[in-house]
Amino acid sequence: MIPKRTRSPRDLLTPAALHILLSLSQEDLHGYGVKAAVEARTEGRLVLGPGTLYEAIHRMNEDGWIEELDTDVRRRVYRLTPAGRRILGDELARLADIVAFARKADLLEGEA
Repeated sequence: MIPKRTRSPRDLLTPAALHILLSLSQEDLHGYGVKAAVEARTEGRLVLGPGTLYEAIHRMNEDGWIEELDTDVRRRVYRLTPAGRRILGDELARLADIVAFARKADLLEGEA
């Protein structure tokens, strides 16, 4: 299923942004929690440095995809917003279309 709205290449999520949104789709997390969740999910194949992580968090917070929660703890805790969930869903649908094409064209190694 192709998302209904047209997206330019600049609208595509970076791997870091995609994985941050995936992490926050499961639970509210602080920055280090996001970093740990990404590394665990990717089995260490994606390691987010502090600059990449916090620049992406800052940008997604400004864009309204995530929000910082008011907490009593020292760490900043982030939550996925409805807009962020929509962006994540659009990107996952786009990626699913690509994988479906690759399967149909027999381009994925190891699949019969």
